[in-house]
Amino acid sequence: MLAADKVESPLPYTDTKPVGHADFYFAVNATFRFILRHHGEEALRKYWQDIGRSYYRPVAERWRERGLAGVADYWRAFFKAEPGADVEVIEAEDETRLEVRVCPAIRHLRAHEREIVPTFCQHCYFVNEAIAEAAGMTARVCGGNGCCTQRFMKRTTDLPSQNLEDIATAS
Repeated sequence: MLAADKVESPLPYTDTKPVGHADFYFAVNATFRFILRHHGEEALRKYWQDIGRSYYRPVAERWRERGLAGVADYWRAFFKAEPGADVEVIEAEDETRLEVRVCPAIRHLRAHEREIVPTFCQHCYFVNEAIAEAAGMTARVCGGNGCCTQRFMKRTTDLPSQNLEDIATAS
């Protein structure tokens, strides 16, 4: 294939393995637990927001350039590489919605009998909202603890804020 014929990946990083390694979820959960225990809930939320604003900056740039279709492309590619994920990405005129039927992280942590940080599912909101905000969008999460709905929409002033009580406690 010639360089000009290459299809650009919706994922803005160069990891070439087709599927990630699920044991990474152990490190994620342990990192969340450490920050929560030693620095508190607000520090954990700030950590999530900082990840969304810094590490995921290339994702935000693509979402800003490509709109909601770029959001859908990203999540399809992302979950294709997540071991054990069962997620449907639904595109509509005014939003891209993820129907997470099986969260790969929660599934793996449970399968290995790990104690899951109770606020684990909130990271999807705080990270995604930070990415979305930089792209002129917003994110909302409902459900959790293994299955949820995540919505990505253009940012408007009439949208209510995320109610964190809509995000289930993980166990």
